[in-house]
Amino acid sequence: MHFVEPFYNWRGYYIAAEDPSSPFYGREYSEFAFSNTVYNFYIHPQWDEFGSQTLFLKILFVDYEEKYAVLEFIGEWNDAIENDIMVLKREVIDQLINLEINQFILIGENVLNFHFSDDCYYEEWFDDIEDGWVAMVNFHEHVSKEFQRIHLDHYFAMGGELDELEWRTFQPQHFYQKVAGLVQKRLG
Repeated sequence: MHFVEPFYNWRGYYIAAEDPSSPFYGREYSEFAFSNTVYNFYIHPQWDEFGSQTLFLKILFVDYEEKYAVLEFIGEWNDAIENDIMVLKREVIDQLINLEINQFILIGENVLNFHFSDDCYYEEWFDDIEDGWVAMVNFHEHVSKEFQRIHLDHYFAMGGELDELEWRTFQPQHFYQKVAGLVQKRLG
């Protein structure tokens, strides 16, 4: 797992550690000192720790004018033991919402498992973004099925083409436009 890096080809457009509005502003990263683990396996030091023991992320892009953010995740999304959604909501999402971000693209191809507790923080997130949306892109089928089984798909756009996007081939704004188009079709 230590070879799995957050996507870096958009660094020419945005770097969270250099954005004064980012929750990760001023963070310094090592390419050699591996300290965070998932399942006792070290993960690449470029992933950001936000308070969860099992889930890490990278804010790949934020556009404050268009009001969207793209976040990539790695690890186990565990609400049952770690209450990852609460920590994610309080430490990252709330800060972005306070900056008027209301469209979130969550990339989950490196999310290995999901464990459910309750939906109160998902509902809160949904309520906080009023005219916005949250889209889940490229989550593994078994993870998506767990989200759907407990009806969290009421709060997220997921499945279909969103599970098959070759997102790395897009520039950030084109990726956003593609996802926004898919979400709008569902909402319309």
